[in-house]
Amino acid sequence: MPEEINIVIGSWGSYNACNSRALGSEWLNLTKYESWDDIVKELKKQGFQLKGIDEELFVQDIEGIPSDGVNWDYIHPKFLFETLKNSGVLDDENKYDKMLAYIEVRSYDEFEKNVKKHGDRWDDEIYLYKGYSWEDYGREIFSCCCYQMDEHLQDFFDFEAYGKYMGDYAEEYSGGIIEINE
Repeated sequence: MPEEINIVIGSWGSYNACNSRALGSEWLNLTKYESWDDIVKELKKQGFQLKGIDEELFVQDIEGIPSDGVNWDYIHPKFLFETLKNSGVLDDENKYDKMLAYIEVRSYDEFEKNVKKHGDRWDDEIYLYKGYSWEDYGREIFSCCCYQMDEHLQDFFDFEAYGKYMGDYAEEYSGGIIEINE
């Protein structure tokens, strides 16, 4: 199971009215919901009037997804949930890890477009090399290309430069190297 993705859903109507729901819902762990309808039921239990003052929803707070460069106020929580559900990141730790790395080097908007285009196969051409440096990546590519070099000569070869050179589709992220072959 992937890390939890938690959100607080806010309502523009309640926010502007400064009523009891002005600070949004309780934290909702999106991995625990099968459909948007399940979330709607939860919001109704919490007192949201979705056919009245609370019909305009927004993501008020989020944990488990990088927020850099994303204005969550303008992303409807239904679209966020459906994108995450359709991508498979709520059910698959590997997909979740790929999403985090992808968003770090690209953006949430690009991730969302990729999911709309490919569904749960959005990551078919994305490979993570967790914990890899450019040198490690260079060694991996070197060995995958079936090049042969005596071990004592490898000390004189710049695998870091080779990794960067061969990594046309690779980028460094905080956890290693991500290869995106789009």
